[in-house]
Amino acid sequence: MGVTPLVWIITIAITIAFFVFEFFAHVRKPHEPTIGESARWSAFYIGLALLFGVGIGVFSGWTYGGEYFAGYLTEKALSIDNLFVFLIIMTGFAVPKKYQQKVLMIGIVIALIMRGAFIAVGAALIANFSWIFYIFGALLLFLAYRQAFSHGESDPANGKFMQFVRRILPVSEEYNEDKLTVRKNGKRFVTPMLLVIVAIGFIDLVFAVDSIPAIYGLTNEAYIVFTANAFALMGLRQLYFLIGGLLERLVYLAQGLAVILAFIGVKLIFHALHVNELPFINGGEPLLWVPEIPIWFSLLFIAATVAVATFLSLRKTRNDREKKDRETFDGEKVIHAPED
Repeated sequence: MGVTPLVWIITIAITIAFFVFEFFAHVRKPHEPTIGESARWSAFYIGLALLFGVGIGVFSGWTYGGEYFAGYLTEKALSIDNLFVFLIIMTGFAVPKKYQQKVLMIGIVIALIMRGAFIAVGAALIANFSWIFYIFGALLLFLAYRQAFSHGESDPANGKFMQFVRRILPVSEEYNEDKLTVRKNGKRFVTPMLLVIVAIGFIDLVFAVDSIPAIYGLTNEAYIVFTANAFALMGLRQLYFLIGGLLERLVYLAQGLAVILAFIGVKLIFHALHVNELPFINGGEPLLWVPEIPIWFSLLFIAATVAVATFLSLRKTRNDREKKDRETFDGEKVIHAPED
């Protein structure tokens, strides 16, 4: 793709500038965003991401443009799954609504930093070791299995990691506005706000393990990997408040993401076989008969999977609600039925 160091510097500087603007314009003063505010800024960031993808297609070719859109769509879907876990954490810690923006902002910045580190490591591994595609492919298949058959029983706010943090840090029982520490009787305590941020940072690390191998299954270009991740995270804070109620209705999101991860895992293994250098597979020679899945098919498959998972989720929650309403109505009729 031929991205110069200057383009990298400008891209990273603009990304940092966007997050600085977000903090001073929206997060610095604690408040709960309105639906209108969240909708406007969500549309702005999604539009910006799509415009950037068109720019890549026009100036670098639509092969790279397709890779960007497939990567962005995958990362956006995984980021929405992130939001669901963030919702669980905020509920578990009972974070006041007006302070949730700050928690989300810090969590998103931590996510971008961790993904940036993973992107750099992934790019170095891919450039020097073609066999890493086997590792990434196997990892994605395992993550797909875990995603499909996890039922959300774990509570990140009270998991083993957070129990360990509570044992080593003195924690106050109540929030002190949005402060991270508070002094009581001459002793310094951390507030639940700091615990929330630690929990979200840990979850970000876990999600980075899912995210980066997934997008490297769609493109080898580190620049596309970074920008797709950056745009997927931009506007995520507003999206949280916009679709907060909808998140609980996406009951098949985990299964949809499992299908996407499994698909990309198979795609990576096919690619690994196609460029094989391992001596114990085909004598170290590439298996050129193994098909390479084209990016246009990947993009269509990912978009269709997200659409089907969303449609089935909304249909199921609607049917469940109608069934519950009928049962409630029938129960009331039985209770109030006149005696003969």
